[in-house]
Parts: sequence; C-alpha cells; structure tokens
Amino acid sequence: MHGNAFESIEIPAWVWDRDETREILKKRDIAGLFGLAVKYAGASQVRISAATGIAQGRISQHLRGQRQVTDLEVYERIALGLGLPDHARMLLGLAPLDIASPTGDRDHEHEEQAEELAARIEAAAVIDPAMVMILSTDTNNLRLLDRRLGSAAIADKMRAQISQIERAHHHAVRPGIRAQLAHVLSETAALAGWQAIDTCALKDAWDHHERAISAARDADDPALLAYARGQQAYVLTDLGRPAEATELLRHVRTTYDRRVPGHLRTWLAAAEAEAAAILGDEKTCRTALDHAAALLPEGDADPLLPYVSLNRHHLARWRGNCLVRFGDPETIEDLRSALAGMDGTYNRAEAGLRCDLAHALLAVGESDAAQPHIYRAEQLATMTGSRRHARRIAELTRAATRASR
Repeated sequence: MHGNAFESIEIPAWVWDRDETREILKKRDIAGLFGLAVKYAGASQVRISAATGIAQGRISQHLRGQRQVTDLEVYERIALGLGLPDHARMLLGLAPLDIASPTGDRDHEHEEQAEELAARIEAAAVIDPAMVMILSTDTNNLRLLDRRLGSAAIADKMRAQISQIERAHHHAVRPGIRAQLAHVLSETAALAGWQAIDTCALKDAWDHHERAISAARDADDPALLAYARGQQAYVLTDLGRPAEATELLRHVRTTYDRRVPGHLRTWLAAAEAEAAAILGDEKTCRTALDHAAALLPEGDADPLLPYVSLNRHHLARWRGNCLVRFGDPETIEDLRSALAGMDGTYNRAEAGLRCDLAHALLAVGESDAAQPHIYRAEQLATMTGSRRHARRIAELTRAATRASR
C-alpha cells in the first residue's frame, strides 16, 4: 500500500484545490503537508524522507509538530518531493517552476485575489481624520491601562489594535490618511515593544520596534523615529549588549537632537545615561544625566508626545536608577524624592523605583529599611505581570536575606 520507498509521491491534483489544503500552504504548515502525502498518496515516513532528503526522524518530529522549517531550501525540497504544482508552490511562498505560465488555469484564483484586495482598499477608504483620532485615543487609553495594570491585562486588546491599524495603513491610498495611520501605528507598535521588553520577550520586542520604525518613516515623523530607535536600545541592553545600546542612543541623539521636542531630547539623554550606567561608564552616564537635567522643559508633559511621560520626579527616578550602580550617596534622596512625586498611576514604574531604592539601601547596610520596598515592588510586579522587575526582585530578595544573617 505504501509503495517502494524510492517511488515518487503523487498526490491527486484535486487535493491542491481544496480550501483546507490552501490554508495549509498559506500557513506553511509542514505537518499538514506531510499529512496530505500520508492520507492521499499512502506515503510512509521513510518514503517522504527519501523524496525530500529530510531524515526520517525529523519527518516524524514534523508530523508531531515538534519541529519547524525556517530554511527556504528545505521548503524547496519539500515542494519538489511532494510534487506541488505551481499554484501550490506560490501559496507556499515559492517561485513557480513554469515562469511563462506560473499559475496555469488560475483565473478564478486571480479574481478572488482582486476582489479581496478591492474590498480591503474600500474598507480603508472610509477612514477619515476623525476615525484616525479614535484609533489614536484607543492607543492612548491602552497606554494608560498598561501603566496601571501591565501588559498581560490588555494583551488581547493590544493585538487587536495593532492588527486593525496595520490593516488600514497597509491598504490606505490617500497620502494624508496613510501618514496619519502610520503615526498611530508607530506609537502603538512602540508601546507593544516596551510591553514585550517588560515580559522579557526580546525577539517580539525587536520586531515591534522595527514595525514602529518603519511606520515612523512612512509618517515622516522624526520624533517617533527617534523614540522607537531609542527604545529599541533597551532590547540590546537586556540582551547583554550595553555597549551597542549606548552607541545606538548616542547616534540617535546626534542625528535627531535638534529636530525633536525638549521632552524627547531629555528622554534620549536619560536613556543614554542608563545604558552607560549598565556598561559601567560613570563619566558618560553623569554627563548624559546633566544634559537631561538641562534639557528638561517646564511642565509635566508635551501633548504632542503622549508616549513620553517625563517631569522632574521621573527624571529623579531615572537619575537614581543610574547612579545606584556607582554607590552615589545622593542616590537614596533622589529616589525618595521621586517616590514622593509618584501619583499612583505608574505601577510598573513604581516597582522599578522601589527596586532601585531597595538596592541603594542594601548598599549602605540598611537591609531592614530595604525590606518594605522589596515587598511592595513584588506586589506591583505581580499586579502588572512584569517579568523584568520580577527577576530583579528575586536578586534583591537574595541579597537582603544574606544581609540579615
């Protein structure tokens, strides 16, 4: 029934026209493809292995969903081994073998694609400035919820928001609306990127920031571009690459410093200080902190920069976060001042601030004074689902335990 292991695998032509098969191809579902070979060609794992040049053990892993294909050359071998026709190859993301007639008699498929594209462009065409403002307001509301509740509580809403904005932007034709949608997409993707950093999903964080950078370019907005690139430096820092993070932030400041508003200039300087602190470069850190203090405008926020929340209390927190690494005696007062200025709506930020304060107190031998801050930081990190802070809290807890012995 299964045939000789070296016989070609012949899946009936009609199988490739089934909706289920088309979905398998679009998703690049290799387990599903191999399943078609088993079901409709009676192919054994050994026979699939011989046809594709993939070891039989790996074929078994693919069928169980334990292995993924990432190499284009492997997709090509699978397509050839299973005898995919050109229209199936194209759905899988491969070039057709017959360039002159890549899809054969696929007029119906072309009509479906044209109808789907037209429908999406028409849907995007109804978006006007008022609708863009609604999308922007939705993103800002998600930002406020994130500060209080953390990313886990709004994960589904964030995914839906990004998907909706990205789909509209992708199919928007009018340049003005497209640029406005790009602006909202960049803000939203940057927020998702920071949430991914907080949950230690660094690949997702990098990808979100790349999306934010691309959208900022489409929006032709240097402030958004500088912010997204500056925030991406935190991914490098958390990957253990603070030197590259510092270099990136210095480049962003040099490139955009005179082209962006004061609050963002302050933010970029403080971010460079933090990266330098992690690197252990105290001179660069202090210079950047001094620049940040000199650049900080009066007032709490710039309405044109809803993604940058920065005032003197936030900057004091940032300064303490940096200088605690160098044992600066003024750190504790900076951090206490920042804590006094917190308004209770920045729960994740407060968790980080209390970690810094506990760190500073432990450094001067005040372990009893550090304990309440560690406890409260743990409560806030749990509330917001911050894995980034949870890791640091675990380190502080161990340090406090050792100090109390």
